[in-house]
Amino acid sequence: MPGTCVIGLQWGDEAKGKLVDILTEAHDVVVRYAGGANAGHTVVFGAQTWKLSIIPSGILRGGVACVITGGVVLDPAKVIDEMDGLESRGLRMEGQLQISDRAHVVFPWHVVEDRLLDSSLSGGGAIGTTGRGIGPCYRDKVGRALAIRLGDLYRPDFREKVEHVVAFKNRLFASWPASTTTPLDAASIHAQYAAYAERLRPHVTDTTAFLLDAVEQGRRVLFEGAQGALLDIDHGTFPYVTSSNSSGVGVSSGSGIPGRWMDRVVGVVKAYSTRVGGGPLPTEQDNATGIHIRERGREYGTVTKRPRRCGWFDAVAARYTARLSGVDELAVMLLDVLGGLDELKICSAYEIDGRRVTQFPSQIADLEKAVPVYETLPGWQEELDTVRSEHDLPANAQRYVDRIAELLDRPVSIVSVGPDRAQTIIRGPEATRRPWLSPQPAKA
Repeated sequence: MPGTCVIGLQWGDEAKGKLVDILTEAHDVVVRYAGGANAGHTVVFGAQTWKLSIIPSGILRGGVACVITGGVVLDPAKVIDEMDGLESRGLRMEGQLQISDRAHVVFPWHVVEDRLLDSSLSGGGAIGTTGRGIGPCYRDKVGRALAIRLGDLYRPDFREKVEHVVAFKNRLFASWPASTTTPLDAASIHAQYAAYAERLRPHVTDTTAFLLDAVEQGRRVLFEGAQGALLDIDHGTFPYVTSSNSSGVGVSSGSGIPGRWMDRVVGVVKAYSTRVGGGPLPTEQDNATGIHIRERGREYGTVTKRPRRCGWFDAVAARYTARLSGVDELAVMLLDVLGGLDELKICSAYEIDGRRVTQFPSQIADLEKAVPVYETLPGWQEELDTVRSEHDLPANAQRYVDRIAELLDRPVSIVSVGPDRAQTIIRGPEATRRPWLSPQPAKA
């Protein structure tokens, strides 16, 4: 039973959504297992662009079960808005979308808390969150006493839970320095979320039981990562990370499926590096090269619209996350963005305090001091958007992809040369061994 994981190996925004959409063709179930509405996945086919935030990218193909697990923190308003948008374009949610009753719910107090904390840290240690309440919701999940799960919205004591939490949060916000927050109203929040619960009721279920049954029955399951492995709460560039395990080590805890059922891990990288918000980006190019990459790659956040910081490919960081996530093969995305540059650089080592290292630092203070050691490769002037075979890639583009494979010690099986499904190249043995990887038209 092929269980496949798609894991972003950088700081997110690696075009995982496009890859999941393509791989869905060979799977029966697609699973979103971590994160919240702070993720953004874009899929393009034909003349249509689809932007997803929390619903699995597999929803764009009919007949596939799409599952949001208990590892996700759920903003009901956001998921309902996303459902409405998809249904207005002819896609069906009924019988296809399942949402875990174990998922913790994002409430208005989480958004307020996010805003207050971010403003109190601005100019100093601001992490640069999306402000959608994701971190505070995960904080309450771990703290337990103030946490509310989706299944709780259907219980008779839901109103009492809301009143209890609102009383506590109002006291907390009133004591916050310089806070001008209007007190939260428990009755209106309860009414609002009770209405959300009724709208979501047909989709709410025990997804852990569903997925355990699925893998034991031999159904093919695809796990869709959110954010990137370098944002992992435990193994990323802490504290400039997300609030969940976004690397491959989080798949089992987020989904409830033991690792023994997963036999293929695809690591997704951009052909360069980007980052949104605070935290070190050793290869950042705050110059004409960075602007070239940002504008050609349209590097602005799917969710936040914030411009992304851009730089050269960091093989030290990506090699670390490939090992951390147990990656079998690589997908190199947005290769076309690098066209038009005379030369390209890849960071193959760091210098920290005068010492050359190839291991990714565990401490943020060391990473902030890291000076990239670059290899220089020749660029190419040709546009790649019409290339469909690796043999038609410019020699320098092939050389660049091969060097990434060498430095990460994993084969590159997929190369993306544009946002559309059709703009995908299957390399080497994968092209014949897995013909289903060829982009297919939408069933929806």
